[in-house]
Amino acid sequence: MIRINIGIGVALLWAAMAICAAAEDGQKIRLLIDSDANNETDDQHAIAYALLSKDSFEVEGITVNQTHNGGDVDEQMAEAVRVVELCGFHPRLPMLKGANGRFSEILPHIHDDNYDGKEAVEFIVAQAKKPSDRKLVLLPIGKLTNIALALAKAPSIIPNVKIVWLGSNYPGPGEYNMTADLTCIDYVLSLPVEFEMVTVRYNDPSGSWGVKAYQQDIFDKMPGKGPKVDAVIQGRHGGTFTTLGDYSVNLYQHASQHGDPPFRSFFDATAVAVLKDPGLGKAVEIPRPALHDRGWVDRPKNPVKMVLWEDFDGPAIMQDFFNVIDAATPKR
Repeated sequence: MIRINIGIGVALLWAAMAICAAAEDGQKIRLLIDSDANNETDDQHAIAYALLSKDSFEVEGITVNQTHNGGDVDEQMAEAVRVVELCGFHPRLPMLKGANGRFSEILPHIHDDNYDGKEAVEFIVAQAKKPSDRKLVLLPIGKLTNIALALAKAPSIIPNVKIVWLGSNYPGPGEYNMTADLTCIDYVLSLPVEFEMVTVRYNDPSGSWGVKAYQQDIFDKMPGKGPKVDAVIQGRHGGTFTTLGDYSVNLYQHASQHGDPPFRSFFDATAVAVLKDPGLGKAVEIPRPALHDRGWVDRPKNPVKMVLWEDFDGPAIMQDFFNVIDAATPKR
């Protein structure tokens, strides 16, 4: 059991403020994205949003993991590579395969010569150990397995990283990224690592579910947009593409939609947005809860805090995303 004193909560808050201040001063945020990229449509747009927000982020790499939708890590990696290629960052951006299994299954083997997720875990550790006056922001937009394994493998990196996780319906139970590996949640929350949670909250406009990418907006605003790449990229639904915008349209043509007018929530990209501009959501510091089954148990006396993100400005987030894509589009 790791003992944490009350001063850590204050330290985490000051560290969060320092990262925001660095961004405001024009210093780029060091970012490592951990994604189940082939899950649906939000991961692809989140990756592109971060890569093409070049004035805000220094993306140091992408790691992938498996969740129950979208196949194993090979399929997750294939989709991540497509997006990175269409953004013009492949092959220079490091991309590593992570865990297929769950944290509890892999942890006993973490010091073996080979273990599930080793490529991603070792990369996360190596990046976190690089000398820098800026923390490395770990942005898991899938399950927390790769991140938890990296912290278990090298606890010395804890002061060097900040985790911003897109996950959970807190204070409600369940949520896809959380239930993809329930075995690592309490472990990560027990550590003295700076931790922020970008809420999902299905069917609740206070969470990232409420940030909506309307299908018609994608159809109207994305065709031909983004960098024009020389390579011809095969899409996951077939077809060939040389711009991210055309691939975005294809993804939205094949993805089931919700509501009237039809939309898909922009979940993962919301985490990118509030990192880039904290004014696009509301951050609340709370005592870290504990997980019981698939639900949360509040611990109001817990001296260790975390930041909870909610009440996002969906229209402003979508507008910034479209602005970023427009800015990356070659002028005719």
